[in-house]
Amino acid sequence: MKKEELRIVFMGTPEFAVPTLQALVEGGYNVVCVVTQPDKPVGKHHHTLQPPAVKVYANEHGIPVLQPDKMKDESFLKELNEYHPDVQVVVAFRMLPEVVWALPRFGTFNVHAALLPQYRGAAPINWAIINGEERTGVTTFFLDRNIDTGRIIMQREMPIGAEDNVETVYDRLMRLGAEIAVETIDRMIEGNGKIDSIPQEQLISGVEKLNDAPKLFKENCIINWNMSAKQVHNFIRGLSPIPGAWAPFGSDARQTIKIYESHITGICTDQPAGTLFSYQGRLMASAGGEMLELLQVQLSGKRRMASKDFLNGMKTSIAEV
Repeated sequence: MKKEELRIVFMGTPEFAVPTLQALVEGGYNVVCVVTQPDKPVGKHHHTLQPPAVKVYANEHGIPVLQPDKMKDESFLKELNEYHPDVQVVVAFRMLPEVVWALPRFGTFNVHAALLPQYRGAAPINWAIINGEERTGVTTFFLDRNIDTGRIIMQREMPIGAEDNVETVYDRLMRLGAEIAVETIDRMIEGNGKIDSIPQEQLISGVEKLNDAPKLFKENCIINWNMSAKQVHNFIRGLSPIPGAWAPFGSDARQTIKIYESHITGICTDQPAGTLFSYQGRLMASAGGEMLELLQVQLSGKRRMASKDFLNGMKTSIAEV
């Protein structure tokens, strides 16, 4: 089988998915259609529609785009069937019903930003960093009825640095995901549609603990200052820059502070957990009995700023220790 003969439907929405689509298109693979989310209303009155990043790229390269509201919609399924996909490639998209993922004769595979079976779920990059992992990677696997449980095709590992945050890891995994997707397609072509894969149960048997990667909401992004300084530091970088780790600030219950960057000092403190204070001209927080330096912060309703600027504007509110 030649790459031009394999009919590929690509499914994805955000920027993370674009490099994979780009690699397939520029590599001469036969991407017959792109499926993505509907355009998103933006602006003050939601009168402007913003197309997904994947749609923008597809339009620039003349690839047909489908944007169903519901994946089981009969008109969408009819239109998708008309493209006669041999395989579907999914990157950062919604959960698919069986009627969709079972459609191609060679199956549907997903590019997941973690080393499955670890970090199944919507936010694998965030939770790997929050948990202090020193490595992560990408996995291609066949979709089945459950979330992120299908047979694994390929995996590629990547280190996580001690000061990496979501943004830096995201960028590297985005490129690694494109590489592994193309390699998975190449293996499929070499096998005339057949490709080796292994059930995740074979990997789970040797794992002491499985970590999940549930979706992030405001409620699970609040900082617990009773954790160690290292745990709080990991929590901050695991949520930076989006959605951002936050904590209440001051006496106004509505006032909050987001923290985007921190530094472990190793200096002990007897300040109560969660106290923000100035120490030798640096903004500190007490976390687990240690000083955690805060480098980039944002008060609710204000712009993101360096801690020096924050201290200059809050001289009467932040005590010097």
